[in-house]
Amino acid sequence: MATLPNRHIIPGSERAAIPGAKSVAGAAPDERFEVTVRLRSMLPTRGSDAGATHDDAPPAQRQYQSREQYAARHGADPQDLAKIAAFAAAHQLVVVESNAARRSVVLSGTAATLGAAFGVTLQQFEHDGGTYRGRTGSISVPADLAGVVEGVFGLDDRPQASPHFQRRDPGGEIAARAASTTFTPPQLASLYQFPTGLDGRGQCIGIIELGGGFKPADIKAYFTGLGLPVPSVKAIRVDGGRNHPTNANSADGEVMLDIEVAAAIAPKALIAVYFAPNTDQGFLDAITTAVHDNVNKPSVISISWGSAESRWTAQGMTQFDQAFQAAAAMGVTVCCAAGDNGSSDGIADGQPHVDFPASSPFALGCGGTKLSASGGAITAEVVWNADPTRSATGGGVSGFFALPPYQNNAQVPTPPGGRTGRGVPDVAGDADPASGYQVRVDGQSLVIGGTSAVAPLWAGLIALMNQKLGHPVGFLNPLLYGSLAGRGLFNDIVSGNNGSYAARPGWDACTGWGSPIGSKLLQALGG
Repeated sequence: MATLPNRHIIPGSERAAIPGAKSVAGAAPDERFEVTVRLRSMLPTRGSDAGATHDDAPPAQRQYQSREQYAARHGADPQDLAKIAAFAAAHQLVVVESNAARRSVVLSGTAATLGAAFGVTLQQFEHDGGTYRGRTGSISVPADLAGVVEGVFGLDDRPQASPHFQRRDPGGEIAARAASTTFTPPQLASLYQFPTGLDGRGQCIGIIELGGGFKPADIKAYFTGLGLPVPSVKAIRVDGGRNHPTNANSADGEVMLDIEVAAAIAPKALIAVYFAPNTDQGFLDAITTAVHDNVNKPSVISISWGSAESRWTAQGMTQFDQAFQAAAAMGVTVCCAAGDNGSSDGIADGQPHVDFPASSPFALGCGGTKLSASGGAITAEVVWNADPTRSATGGGVSGFFALPPYQNNAQVPTPPGGRTGRGVPDVAGDADPASGYQVRVDGQSLVIGGTSAVAPLWAGLIALMNQKLGHPVGFLNPLLYGSLAGRGLFNDIVSGNNGSYAARPGWDACTGWGSPIGSKLLQALGG
């Protein structure tokens, strides 16, 4: 649909069909669904206004904003919310929710009214993976909303992300080369010297899930078997998503891995699981719901879902990044899995790619290692690379986000034919299914690996450190590359590669700074 002169194209909203997909029909004009409109902030988050999160100040010297303070300064302007309400009324749309703190307005309408309101032609597409309702080209709004609307999500309902976990196949290729030992999360906590005498009490760990579910009976059986208190796990519905367990071959493996790893490290922390549909709208709404949740108040968020940057719109990556900036301003750490398909990140074009949202400069990107241990000590730790395209840690250089100032001295490589951007990951931990995590999923005892396990492992450690320090460590990246660098706080991984990038002393694009030496990291942060 051609953009009319009195309309404004939303920057970065361009979208192409899934490769190989074809349009088979127009979307049913009376199909009713909801979209999320993201609005500009009253006051952009930057510099000292973000609560001293961009500098190298230790956590105790940072002045974080409360959720209420942040909403008052950086939420949506009431006048902008009123403009969206008027726009909705003029286009026969219904305002379902208007949330100033999240800068989000949810509008409901039919495919016909929403298509007309946002200047798109909605179609039904078929591809090898199934069908979806989608659009191509850009989204537009009336000219008087130029600058007010920064993104529109939900017109397209294609699956946006994949979970980054891999089951160890007891009879397959992985088993043939498997390490002799797999681990429970408490055993890994001991090997990584996580601080003892702490249980995460008073903390909340937020977990983002885009499918699957958990069964309380499994959680009770798992933690009873570990001799740990059964954690408090709360399911929170976002955009109609819900706790929906099915079987061990589904996304339940992701959900249970995340809960069991995080809660085994910090068993007295509240585990808040935000369930949303696997779309860009659901993913974004789950994150903003968690970041601005003033009831459960997570101090750390674990995200084990993602996909290559090339599969995202620019408006999507920008809005996620802004949500992570908001988290940083409020002292919330966001841990993101770096991907499980090596430096290609599952894109078969012969070029390196990085996984988003781990590539956001405001995310703590979590890469993967293969771990060997004996006698309660680590004997070897190398880059996880069982297969460079199917079973290896993600990592590399962003093609969308510029090199952040905190990485100026990290010697981030320049990818082939590209510019140096944000380097991924920042940290690492055990991820190879061959040295994987012993978990319980839908009544089955399984061993699971993937960088999906590393994000909740780090989230659990951060919850412990927050408990000990009495204040959140918050946005760690400037510290990791600044005052904490070179102080022996990590197991430096210097052997292995993930395809295009190789391990080296110091930071590298496979395992970041390495795996944690938890007690030393806590001490360096002020504990």
